[in-house]
Amino acid sequence: MTTFTKLSDQETPAISIHPSRRISKINPNIYAGFTEHMGRCIYGGIYDPGNPLSDENGFRKDVLEALKELNIPAVRYPGGNFMATYHWIDGVGPRDQRPARPELAWLGTETNHFGTDEFLKWCEILGTEPYFCLNFGTALGWVEYCNGKGNTYYANLRRKNGRQEPYNVKYWALGNETWGPWQVEQMTREAYAHKAYQWAKALKLLDPSLVLVLCGQDGTASWDYYTLKQCLLPAHSPLSTSTVPLIDMHSIHLYTSSPSHLPNVTAPLAAERAIEITSSLIDLARIENGVPPGQLRPTICFDEWNVWDPIRAEGSKGAEESYTLSDALAVAVYLNVFIRKSKDVGMACIAQSVNVISPLMTSKDGITKQTTWWPLYLFSRFMRGWTIGAHVACGTYEGETSPKWVRSVKDTPWLDVSATLGDDGYVNVAVVNIHEEKDLESKVDGATGEISVFTVTAGDVAASNMKGKQEVGVTESTWDAKGAYLFPKHSLTLLRWKAE
Repeated sequence: MTTFTKLSDQETPAISIHPSRRISKINPNIYAGFTEHMGRCIYGGIYDPGNPLSDENGFRKDVLEALKELNIPAVRYPGGNFMATYHWIDGVGPRDQRPARPELAWLGTETNHFGTDEFLKWCEILGTEPYFCLNFGTALGWVEYCNGKGNTYYANLRRKNGRQEPYNVKYWALGNETWGPWQVEQMTREAYAHKAYQWAKALKLLDPSLVLVLCGQDGTASWDYYTLKQCLLPAHSPLSTSTVPLIDMHSIHLYTSSPSHLPNVTAPLAAERAIEITSSLIDLARIENGVPPGQLRPTICFDEWNVWDPIRAEGSKGAEESYTLSDALAVAVYLNVFIRKSKDVGMACIAQSVNVISPLMTSKDGITKQTTWWPLYLFSRFMRGWTIGAHVACGTYEGETSPKWVRSVKDTPWLDVSATLGDDGYVNVAVVNIHEEKDLESKVDGATGEISVFTVTAGDVAASNMKGKQEVGVTESTWDAKGAYLFPKHSLTLLRWKAE
């Protein structure tokens, strides 16, 4: 949690860090990923058989090694919009017998050469938990195939396909963006809430250990309120035969972008307000529905987020963004938001993990780590443990925001800050100086000893790693914690020291 006091631009900024004020535990799942059958995410991304860079499974070894650097706790699959017309049964069994199908989300052909067993094997090699997004036509059979232990049809089919023990897939989403007109599975909120609740009931009867994620919109919509009100019911509701809560998480999505740096880098603050609103809607639904206080409160699953301009990186053409330093700083602000709101956020999935609006790009010869890779790397490496109290006093950006409503509901300070206390006893402070032209000298109260400093910046906000050379990366240095610290213009700085 970070509080803020607005100063004039003539006053000296100050950041105060309070390691003894532990606010909430950070769920490692905020560093989750997302792989969809879209563009080159799967084929030519994580799966590239015949390439000398791939292993015997067809998995790109360079991609696996790079993603291991991020210590990704969970990966969402196989969509996204792709999920609406996907039948998982097409992607299991002998590869030469799998049917090719028209793919309606991104207007391609799905070969089904990569499916459930391949993805789950890839997750095991990566060391991550799978998170499946399902449609309502094939859900029960898919759960039985993945998790069934008995002598039943789909559990036996899994065994026939070479996997004896259950995969024990824990996380399952009840549809994807079913409120959207681009969805083949689009529904009204009334139809969705009814269907989602009934399917949740059936799924938990089949496997009570599942973590089920309700499909929300962006956290600020009447869809979110309606579906939460209809589906967050007491576990012993007369409408339910289950003795466990049916809904464990509520998903929201947000993509932001702007061709102008300051609207671009402040846009992720919309995610912060969306989390705050969603958290209140969860409380309101529980209050109105008489949910007992002892029943586990759902958390927020921010399972699609990123910088994405769908006009410049069209989805049906693969959505391959070429990211800039400005975009990297926007990603850092998103990550600051998830740290600040760790009490409410149970998972966050950057969309996507490889090639498609991704920090990691492949070619037949290797990989490129885009500008947005580096904030992910620093946060996933250091920003774990506990969110701790911090206070920022500085000037603010006063111009237009994107979306426009951010201007009326959020402060937009020049220094965007979050702070953590790791289980190793180290304090970590992430500071994004969003100012395009001005270095900001700031007091850092609470910093002691020798400070390790990690900086992400470049000569200008348009710097990119997709021009044949790495213009944006991480530089390391130290600071003696004496006097003020100069945060460079348009930069991410991570300060790290041992707590006293």
